[in-house]
Amino acid sequence: MRLDDVLAGYVPGPRGRDGLALAVLLRDQAHARLTVATVRPPATSVPGPARAEESAWRAYLREQAEAALAQARELAGDPAEYVVHTHRGSGRGLVELARGRGAGVVVIGSAPGGGRGRISVGSTADQLLHSSSVPVLLAPRGYGEAPPAAFDRLTVAYRRGPGCDLAVKDAARAAVALDVPLRRVTLVVSAGRRARIAEEMLVRLREQAAADLRAAARGQRRRLAVEVEVLEGGNVARALGTTSWLPGEMIICASSDTGPLRRVFLGDTSIKIVRASTRPVMILTRQP
Repeated sequence: MRLDDVLAGYVPGPRGRDGLALAVLLRDQAHARLTVATVRPPATSVPGPARAEESAWRAYLREQAEAALAQARELAGDPAEYVVHTHRGSGRGLVELARGRGAGVVVIGSAPGGGRGRISVGSTADQLLHSSSVPVLLAPRGYGEAPPAAFDRLTVAYRRGPGCDLAVKDAARAAVALDVPLRRVTLVVSAGRRARIAEEMLVRLREQAAADLRAAARGQRRRLAVEVEVLEGGNVARALGTTSWLPGEMIICASSDTGPLRRVFLGDTSIKIVRASTRPVMILTRQP
């Protein structure tokens, strides 16, 4: 994971402002290069008399894109580069642009319609979260209205496995780059009466999760502050609600082990974390 080159997808309105506020925070604290992009649809070539309408449509799309970038410039200022990219799908367009420009992370806001302070996955995020070759960072709805002054802490959601072990290493490097402490949490979920886990099994799960976290933390304490926690609840949302979250917190999740290599692929647990989180969430690519 690289934080030195940030690509922010921008659309006019609150979700564009939310994602851009998060991208600016990352730019400033990581001393990164920021590219702000708006993705516009292509103007279909039409033969014959309809060419005049096509020309007007092209001009309209160009004006809309330029207006969007002008708004983004007012919000993000400099240093930043502002670009227009043409693609039929906004998420796939950002994937293509990130790959072509060598971006380290793509940042977007939450889709409209979700609850305030929560992340809603729309079509743009869905395309990114199932095909991006770089990590994807999602801002909750309303994040841009009162963004934190700085990142306070990174929290990586940990479960035993090679993918999460690599995610921990990535998160540790990111914490060093941002000069913040790192917290590793494991979620222990016992879902309802019909799937109730015996208390002794929960004890073993908690002990194993704590041991995994301590093992993952070894070798990092000399370079940064590391915390470990086990969060337990009837579901993911309740488990996340059992701990405190700092204003400038960011959650980091690994991609599913069943997804393609070097791509973001959202698994069942990660999507539940995304939907339940009140803080920005970054999904890493799956590493070999």
